[in-house]
Amino acid sequence: MTYHNYSDIIIDISHENLDKTYQYAIPDEFLSLAVIGAPVIVPFGMGNRTINGYIVGLSNEPKISIEKIKPISSVIEGAPVIESHLIYLAYWIKETFGGTINDALKTVMPVKKAVRIKEQRMIVLIKPVDELRQIYEEQIKKNSKARVRIIEALLNKNILDYDKALQILNIGKPVITWLIENHIIKIESKQIYRNPIDSQSSPQTRVKLNDEQESIVDNVIRDYNEGKLHTYLIHGITGSGKTEVYMDIIAEVISKGKQVIVLIPEIALTYQTVNRFLERFGERISILNSRMSDGERYDQSLRAKKGEIDIMIGPRSALFTPFKDLGLIIVDEEHEGSYKSETTPKYHAVEVAVKRAELTGAFVILGSATPSLESYSKSITGDYKLYTLTKRAKEANPPKVWIVDLKEELRQKNRTIFSRKLKELIEEKLNRREQIMLFINRRGYSGFVSCRSCGHVMRCSHCDISLTSHVNGKLLCHYCGYEERMPSNCPSCGSKYIAAFGTGTQKVEEIVRREFPNARVLRMDTDTTKKKGGHQRILSAFANHKADILIGTQMIVKGHDFPLVSLVGIIAADLSLYAGDFRASERTFQLLSQAAGRAGRDAIPGEVVIQTYHPEHYSIITAAQGDYQEFYEQEMLYRRLMQYPPVAHILVVLVTAKEEDKSDRAVAFAAEALKEYININELSSQVIGPAPAGLAKAKDIYRRLVYIKDEKYDVLVGIKNYLEGYFSYSGRFVGCNLQFDFNPMSTY
Repeated sequence: MTYHNYSDIIIDISHENLDKTYQYAIPDEFLSLAVIGAPVIVPFGMGNRTINGYIVGLSNEPKISIEKIKPISSVIEGAPVIESHLIYLAYWIKETFGGTINDALKTVMPVKKAVRIKEQRMIVLIKPVDELRQIYEEQIKKNSKARVRIIEALLNKNILDYDKALQILNIGKPVITWLIENHIIKIESKQIYRNPIDSQSSPQTRVKLNDEQESIVDNVIRDYNEGKLHTYLIHGITGSGKTEVYMDIIAEVISKGKQVIVLIPEIALTYQTVNRFLERFGERISILNSRMSDGERYDQSLRAKKGEIDIMIGPRSALFTPFKDLGLIIVDEEHEGSYKSETTPKYHAVEVAVKRAELTGAFVILGSATPSLESYSKSITGDYKLYTLTKRAKEANPPKVWIVDLKEELRQKNRTIFSRKLKELIEEKLNRREQIMLFINRRGYSGFVSCRSCGHVMRCSHCDISLTSHVNGKLLCHYCGYEERMPSNCPSCGSKYIAAFGTGTQKVEEIVRREFPNARVLRMDTDTTKKKGGHQRILSAFANHKADILIGTQMIVKGHDFPLVSLVGIIAADLSLYAGDFRASERTFQLLSQAAGRAGRDAIPGEVVIQTYHPEHYSIITAAQGDYQEFYEQEMLYRRLMQYPPVAHILVVLVTAKEEDKSDRAVAFAAEALKEYININELSSQVIGPAPAGLAKAKDIYRRLVYIKDEKYDVLVGIKNYLEGYFSYSGRFVGCNLQFDFNPMSTY
């Protein structure tokens, strides 16, 4: 094992201090103990007062004069505290995904922020009641009305809320001071937590599981009790009751004194998910999400650290909840792109969950009706244990799915956004007082160009992804930089009906209100959910049948359970099918499967209408059939042919600068340096680009990129490390910024 002579130490875990590290020498007796995350005691400041800190970096090079570097006083041995393992996790994230240690620390640490502690003050009677009555009579005689009011209140109730007492009884602080000085009362304070959960749920009995569900629960719990800690993938069709399986396993884990993190992909899911968990587990659960105030987030982290809650539910950031005895991490809808961070470090929550479980002796459950190709391929190779749910939990039948060819609708002179079949079914369901969801498939939409007559899509001949239209009349590939002019006629059939594709939720809402004037309509998109509680308000209204039709983007099709929904209409399946990146077919299959799964989840039979210009595409056919296995096999043929993940890995190197010529020169230098590194080390890595990013300029910053492909992830990590060093020391990147993204979830 290699030991280092110097350590970088943070002396306080707070946002203000995470950017400040101090270098200390490591005495020989501590060399073996000085590891990333280790808690230490160090002399600090002019007076060398001793203070606690954590090691966040190790090196053999002094950063300042050796005479000025103080030695570590001691390394604190014993069981690692929560901060230690989170610091190590931050270090691992930095090494695995790129970025700085400070970026990683700010991502994972339950840091202290400038948040006001919320306290509740109470007025507590300490004088015997008999003596208080005597004082009460004296104050009446003296006509001290304010004192009389509060003493009267204390005679009725010997503990009063401080703030309410002052307000309701209309008394000032001098009265309180007089009561304290005369030893009549004392003031007690206790910290109260900002509670983000507002639920009227009442406890319900455990749902009886079917044979498939029971088998999974039994097998996982058996492994857990035998100390076998795996990563599990539960592949269950929509409505198969994955959440009930999670809850039975969670009950076993928390019965052992352990805590559980449940990750969900969207804030919109929190409302229904939290209510289901409250019904089962009571109030020892909490949530974290980005819509919460700093105070609410701080309080929930504090409660978790103190062991006052057992279950934390939330999106990606909830993964770093500071539980001391973490036993289980569940990643629901594990295929979702929102589990990949869009800011540096660009980590994937599934990979980090597996690592955190490894560090803490926990296990991981991934769940999805449409698993990511990465996770499913790992289940095939045995890295994950696969379980499958093939039946709907409530014995409901799968919905009937209609695929409508929009080219044929055009030939029949129907130029509206509703096919004849969809319009007919909407009218039928409205007459029956059933509910309808209309889904606009805009995930990843980036202005692809297609022909409405024959369905031809303009694609890059080098990368096999759709070209994106730009305002200058050019079509551009956002992978390799290939470009061509926008055609005036379809190169396949000669039709003039060729243009950039797309429609928005507001436009759909206008048309729905015009076509179905008696229908009650709700719209759910980024505009209608901006305000805090927006998601919950809309979902609650729809759940209570205060609307007949819910229109929205992907946020309406994720995990929601509405018994009266008997029809789901997918307005344009093609919008995600040609989104300009290699995951387009996978996303389309996932979204269509999720959308179809919202219909007929209870007693009422469901129907789904998929409107598309490409009814023959395998992602649409397999989604309509609910055949994940067939989709997986077809899509993997494409990934193998093009060497896309999970067959190979991709590293995106993004170079940004305020001046266009600097960004162009820097990315060219980076590409040449990469090719030279690959040749010298005899690697088989493939370099694609350089090219302008899809968003070539944002906020006056120019963006250029290079893609590198390789079958081995470790090789790309080595390339990342080399480029970081080259960027720092070559002198060719002054005024430029460098970012890395492994296996990107979207185009740039």
